[in-house]
Amino acid sequence: MKKFFNDIKEILIKNNLKISAGESCTGGQISSYMTDIDGASNFLEQSFVTYAPEAKQKFLNVKKKTIDEFGVVSKEVAQEMAKGLLEYADVAVSTTGYAGPTGGDEKNPLGTVYIGLGLKKNGQNIVKSVKYISKYKTRCEIKEDFTMTAFKELLTFLNENI
Repeated sequence: MKKFFNDIKEILIKNNLKISAGESCTGGQISSYMTDIDGASNFLEQSFVTYAPEAKQKFLNVKKKTIDEFGVVSKEVAQEMAKGLLEYADVAVSTTGYAGPTGGDEKNPLGTVYIGLGLKKNGQNIVKSVKYISKYKTRCEIKEDFTMTAFKELLTFLNENI
C-alpha cells in the first residue's frame, strides 16, 4: 500500500495540487492516512469530518434539498461534498456511507459507501462519485475498507483526469 500512497503524493506534488477530504463514515481516517505520508504538508490543504447532515451543509455546501430528496448516503450527496471541497483545494475526496453495525436500507445496505471525487481543471470542476459495497462485517473493518477503496478510486480518478 505504501507505493499506492506514494503514487497519489507524486501526482499531487508533480502537478502542484492540494487535496482536501470531506469524511463522514470514515471519520477522519482518510485524512489521518494522508498525514502518515512524509511531506503531506506539500499536498494536504485541509479536511473535514462532517458526520452530521448539518455539518455537510455548513462546511461543504451540501444542499438540504439534496439530503431530503436522495438521503444523506447517496451519490448526489457525495458529489456535492466533493464539489464543496473544491472551494478549499484543487482535488477532493469525500465519503458518505453506512459503516454499521446499524443503518442501511434496501437501496444502500450496511457496508455501502459513496465516494465523491473532484478536480479543478482548466477553470472547470470535474466531479464524480463511485458506489462501493464492502464485504466486511465489523465497523472497523468496513471503515478500513472504505478508506482503502477511496484511495484506490482517487488514484484512478487522478490518472484519468490529469
